[in-house]
Amino acid sequence: MIAITGGGTGGHLVIAKAIKEELNLQGIKPIYIGSTAGQDKTWFEGDNGFSHTYFLQSQGVVNKKGLQKLFSFVQIIKAAFTCRALFKQHAITTVFSVGGYSAAPASFAALLTYKPLYIHEQNAVTGKLNTLLRPFSKAFFSSYDAQATWTPYPVNEAFFEKRRVRQELKTLIFLGGSQGATFINALAKQIAKALDEKGIRIIHQTGTKEYESVKAFYAAEGISADVFAFSNDMPSKLSQADCAISRSGASTLWELCANGLPSIFIPFPHAAANHQYFNAKALAEKHLAFIQEQHSLNSDALLNHLWHMDIKTMSQEIAKTTKRGGAKEIVSYLLNP
Repeated sequence: MIAITGGGTGGHLVIAKAIKEELNLQGIKPIYIGSTAGQDKTWFEGDNGFSHTYFLQSQGVVNKKGLQKLFSFVQIIKAAFTCRALFKQHAITTVFSVGGYSAAPASFAALLTYKPLYIHEQNAVTGKLNTLLRPFSKAFFSSYDAQATWTPYPVNEAFFEKRRVRQELKTLIFLGGSQGATFINALAKQIAKALDEKGIRIIHQTGTKEYESVKAFYAAEGISADVFAFSNDMPSKLSQADCAISRSGASTLWELCANGLPSIFIPFPHAAANHQYFNAKALAEKHLAFIQEQHSLNSDALLNHLWHMDIKTMSQEIAKTTKRGGAKEIVSYLLNP
């Protein structure tokens, strides 16, 4: 039996979901061990793809100070012994971690019980827990690190199925993620009129908090835009666009690659270890994307980038950076060590 652990944020949890779904296709229902903090329960509580789900009292240690750091560490140790009991109860033979503070208890329990620990790192910059545990892992999966076990990033097949080569800029999509990005929403308002004057259609994912205000803005400006807070069919939304202006969280970045969608990335500047910048940098260094850092972004310069992008070449080349079957490759390692 396999235990999947880790989470806290959607970037971690989307990998846990992909591996769970691939295991389900092979007739296996793993257990999930996450935290009561973060988004873990929202994603997986009651998920029938898992035989059992557990949410333990654990929090991150890195950003804590003094007694709070000590308390968080003690919580993790206690939860690790709980995980040890869960491993025995469910006859766990393998632990797969997607990182994040949610992964700490079960990962430490894997070491305590000599269970093989497999780790997936989503970002170009390795997280602190993953850095600590990497030397003890059976395999360390990454889509960036040549020294790791390289696998394609697990991306929903629909993004590949709706891939197309873009010919020219006719439609632009703004992506702030399901939580939205205030900066990208504000930027869209700044350049929307210039886009509209060029006849460029706008698709805009706003997040829930600013959906009404952004929708009202387009209505007031008389601009016909496809505005939505969140969509369960992002592959279809991306397939309509010829370019994206987006944050560069790992899952979003690789979904754009899978879809062959050229992008201008505006990394979230407060991401841990500035990992969004380094995620995008891996593509920008190959001239497959542009990076505009938030602190120095100029809307006129951004528009200049848009007007001069070689959309067709970028669309063809960015699609070559990844391939189907990332989750299947990882599960193959888990089942055939």
